[in-house]
Amino acid sequence: MAITGKPLGATAGAMIFQQGGNAVDAACAMLAATCTMWDVLSWGGETQALIYNPHTAEVIAINALGVAPTGATAEFYKEEGLKFPPSYGPLSAVTPGTPGGLITMLAKYGKLSLKEVLAPAMEMANGYPIEAQTANAIESDKEMIKEWPYSQKVFLPHLGEDREAPSAGEIFEQHDLLATLQKLVDAEQTALAAGKTREEALQAAYDRFYLGDIADEMTRSVQEQGGLIRKSDLANWEVKIESPLHVNYKGIDVYKLQEWTQGPALLQSLNILENFDLKGMGFNSANYIHTLYQAMNLAFADRDFYYGDPAFSPKSPMQGLLSKTYAKERAKLITQSNDPWANPGDPYPFQNEENPFKSQLENYSKNYYEYSENADAKVSDSFLKDFTAGTTSIVTADKEGWLVSVTPSGGWIPAVIAGNTGIGLSQRMQSFVLDKEVNPFNVVAPGKRPRVTLTPSLALKDGKPLMAFAVQGGDTQDQNLLQLFLNMVEFDMNVQQAVEAPNINSYQMQAAFGNHEIKPGALTLQSETPSWVRRDLQSRGYKMDFRERTSGPINAIWFDWEHGTLWGGASNHGEDYGIGW
Repeated sequence: MAITGKPLGATAGAMIFQQGGNAVDAACAMLAATCTMWDVLSWGGETQALIYNPHTAEVIAINALGVAPTGATAEFYKEEGLKFPPSYGPLSAVTPGTPGGLITMLAKYGKLSLKEVLAPAMEMANGYPIEAQTANAIESDKEMIKEWPYSQKVFLPHLGEDREAPSAGEIFEQHDLLATLQKLVDAEQTALAAGKTREEALQAAYDRFYLGDIADEMTRSVQEQGGLIRKSDLANWEVKIESPLHVNYKGIDVYKLQEWTQGPALLQSLNILENFDLKGMGFNSANYIHTLYQAMNLAFADRDFYYGDPAFSPKSPMQGLLSKTYAKERAKLITQSNDPWANPGDPYPFQNEENPFKSQLENYSKNYYEYSENADAKVSDSFLKDFTAGTTSIVTADKEGWLVSVTPSGGWIPAVIAGNTGIGLSQRMQSFVLDKEVNPFNVVAPGKRPRVTLTPSLALKDGKPLMAFAVQGGDTQDQNLLQLFLNMVEFDMNVQQAVEAPNINSYQMQAAFGNHEIKPGALTLQSETPSWVRRDLQSRGYKMDFRERTSGPINAIWFDWEHGTLWGGASNHGEDYGIGW
């Protein structure tokens, strides 16, 4: 089964399955295809994945997030007159992670060659009929695109005409990208012809990207356009294969990436919600919505203050944050009214340590709201565009029991293209902060990974794979995924019902993008929410708005062990698509 953000992407995965590939091979082909289609990401972005290996019965975490380049310090950005790193342009780019992540996943856990897995993407780079969504995004952002000469060359084939972007259905050609992908395949095939092993040949392709002529052109052009990335930044970066974090919720083990993502906030939310009778409250009742909202806000307050790259000091107190006892104490803070000043807690005593940041926690939220430019409850379309800024999701599964969940992102339109490589650069620097009072764990520094919203999910039960789930949608991702999980576990929905069910969204947290705004007490509900639920929530202090669609497109695969089958779901909130056989 192959599900992702574009029908052509899902088709690429299905093609690889038909060629004998496993779920990792298919995921890699889908990643390559969606990057080539600019489905809110491109080749210079970042890849995060969870993989269940049926041969070892373990969950593996792939950390292919780029790092801040040399010279990217808080002082540098402050001298540029910025409150946060910029949202777009060469100074918003971390080092590319997706090519390394794809090659590493394929080498360690796949079966096929890079040549086979990249074939659909290379065909598309040679020319495919561009979709209206992407074509119109290019036209909408064309003035910014014109600031970067290599981006203009790729994205605006009709320069000087009324419509300078491609039209929907026009054949969109990316010859520079095709040449770059061909160089990777050539490196692999040359190494195989020389008698190298499959893994050594894939390493040759990896090295050509990060150490060879592709790296030369990338860094030359980045610096030409005012960016900071040096060749040494590419050479020193590496994919990390990590142990994921997990908690048990009512007999189900839920896995997320480490605290360089927001993923542990979902685990913290589950720990808090375990103290309440959610099923007895009823699906999307006022009591359920209120309890869910408050639990998420407590978890996300901890995310905002404590999460960051664990390779740097200080190291996040994850043992305390994921403690069931800590969660019980946090659950006691939930009253019958909304608390717009949900502060981070103090998890250090729950790992037998003293909190080194105790003084910063007093009045933390009020201080942050003063720091935020727009600490009101108005949820505008422009705010939502930043808050839900894109990624895509990829979930795959096969008969062997391989299960994969990926949330790649970065390099969305408008992207700076790195010279004649066709590679669009990431914009992930904006997820750093420049002030340790906001988050002492996530202050920008060279070689550091920003704390990102990207958050694949896996669940196991009785030691066997149960579910892979992922969604696009910036800061709303773990809110949506939490609700999907509860829809199935607490309210007995099947996977398609669960991905289409109405969500709620909180904005009472630091946005990871743009101006990092916060919206105390703001709550988005589905437009068909009953009047009695609205009145109840209003009496508790919520400031509500109503929308027809209340989640990003959620994708999920569920293992039905009773019947030996797979169930897949792709929500109707986007172009996401799945193919099963």
